Amino acid sequence: MKRTAIIIAGLALALPLAKSAFASPSIDISVGSTDEPGEMVTGLKILALLTVLALAPAILMTLTSFTRIVIILSFLRTAIGTQSAPPNQVMIGLAMFLTFFIMAPVGVEINENAIIPYKAGEISDEEAFERSKGPVREFMLKYTREKDLLLFYEVAELPLPKTETDVMFRALIPAFVISELKTAFEMGFMLFIPFIVLDVAIASMLMSMGMIMLPPALISLPLKLMLFVVVDGWNLIVSSIVKSFTGGG
Repeated sequence: MKRTAIIIAGLALALPLAKSAFASPSIDISVGSTDEPGEMVTGLKILALLTVLALAPAILMTLTSFTRIVIILSFLRTAIGTQSAPPNQVMIGLAMFLTFFIMAPVGVEINENAIIPYKAGEISDEEAFERSKGPVREFMLKYTREKDLLLFYEVAELPLPKTETDVMFRALIPAFVISELKTAFEMGFMLFIPFIVLDVAIASMLMSMGMIMLPPALISLPLKLMLFVVVDGWNLIVSSIVKSFTGGG
């Protein structure tokens, strides 16, 4: 009994100490008023940074090559007939890493012209932002159709830009997106052709053999997969996607 009482007393003393030792830290976020302009500017910068982070997925999809890549890969999966293979996570992951590969020269230029001088204190944050816009604008203009860009200038009744630096982002971004959509659909159409020919050939063969009740997709799917593997389809698709950017679109 004495040993039991000692153990209970020890636990009673140890529990408060353990609770205080492993207590989770408290986080206090408050919004107060200030009369200092510097503090207000810092708060606005933090708010702008949080906004950019929240819009990062949309920026990745609209200002880079991601849109074209993910649509082409989606068309490829539909053309082959495998609705869930590769899964969406794999397709989006491949699209993201291909986007990083294609956009690497733009990132390097932004790093050298804007980020490094800004970290060294040679330029202000506003100038760093303006310098960052240049490579992105150049990339987007390279793959934006003039017809699509003129569409948004005409709708907004804006004066036409005289140089590339005069092109406004509010017209360039949607023009770039619809140009990428058109290019992706064109490449997707070319992907469908060989698989449609194979489907038609299998369907005609089954009809001639009187096997009407046998679904043609049941026979054509493994043949599509075999054809895609034999011609090293992933290498061809990825090569075509990358060259469509590095080769000038």
